[in-house]
Amino acid sequence: MTTSTRGAARTPAVLVLEDGRTFRGRAYGAVGETFGEAVFSTGMTGYQETLTDPSYDRQIVVATAPQIGNTGWNDEDDESGRIWVSGYVVRDPARVPSNWRSRRSLDDELTAQGVVGISGIDTRALTRHLRERGSMRAGIFSGEALAPDAELLQRVQAQPHMKGASLYEEVATKEAYVVPAVGEKKFTVAAIDLGIKGMTPQRMAERGIEVHVLPATATAEDVYAVEPDGVFFSNGPGDPATADGPVALMTAVLERKTPLFGICFGNQILGRALGFGTYKLKYGHRGINQPVQDRTTGKVEVTAHNHGFAVDAPLDKVSETKFGRAEVSHVCLNDDVVEGLQLLDQPAFSVQYHPEAAAGPHDAAYLFDRFTSLMSTVREGQRA
Repeated sequence: MTTSTRGAARTPAVLVLEDGRTFRGRAYGAVGETFGEAVFSTGMTGYQETLTDPSYDRQIVVATAPQIGNTGWNDEDDESGRIWVSGYVVRDPARVPSNWRSRRSLDDELTAQGVVGISGIDTRALTRHLRERGSMRAGIFSGEALAPDAELLQRVQAQPHMKGASLYEEVATKEAYVVPAVGEKKFTVAAIDLGIKGMTPQRMAERGIEVHVLPATATAEDVYAVEPDGVFFSNGPGDPATADGPVALMTAVLERKTPLFGICFGNQILGRALGFGTYKLKYGHRGINQPVQDRTTGKVEVTAHNHGFAVDAPLDKVSETKFGRAEVSHVCLNDDVVEGLQLLDQPAFSVQYHPEAAAGPHDAAYLFDRFTSLMSTVREGQRA
């Protein structure tokens, strides 16, 4: 990525997709060039949490909501220490942010962090194109990076694909840290950071859990050195087929029958550990309005998603795995994609979405309670 910051709002810009389609608009944020996988997010709010979600590493995010930026940017809602998206595409940027918590505009924050974006394009047409053709490589170019379309297309087509990309180590913490329990400490959890969002350990801390956040390269020895009551595997970017290290670690946790909870990338890791395959979705699920059914209760939840890959597991039967029986616990009501897995013979489950609700609805907050109950049941069983 190359960037500058002068005169962005007046600078012409172009978005070039790998199939040759182009969209022309104005620079938004930093001026320069950037590359990534073009994907769309359907959330009408929560852009700050979206932009700082490490799962969006190397992706150019298209906002389907027509106006973006009207609440500005604050110092409280970041989900990590930086913006992770490669680029940002909006139709109508707010001219003046208006919110009592706002400290600066979204445009200013994109510029300060060197994130190249584009505004003033038909994002509805772009979203329809990505739905029909699938997520694809793209580039945003403005200022001195502009060149003839044929040259820009060649630069886009020279970029790596998301399929086969190993990205989780890029975004994970390099050093372990602890999020203390709020109030009385009830449990200790080792959380494997594959791209964790800041609100996730906070949601566990609110339930009396002391969370030890460990790097993606953590070993089983590292995990059990903190004497965990449970192990958590986070969300993260890239192709789960490349995550052999986390799969091996989860296998070790399953072998010890430690209570286990995974979300998003962690769901895909559990799928692989159980012997299921994973595959790339045509355009993925991204946004805070995805309907999912919890098959264990029949309840329908509106949930927050950010994933381009999914687990290939049978929806209509219980599967036999080396860790006992497993079943699909949650399913997307839009397209029947696997949204959760659970083992029936030991304490392990996962979901493909984001129960921390940052941003998003709180329908899935019960999953943290389910994890807490699982740890409590195992602890009581050990005492008996």
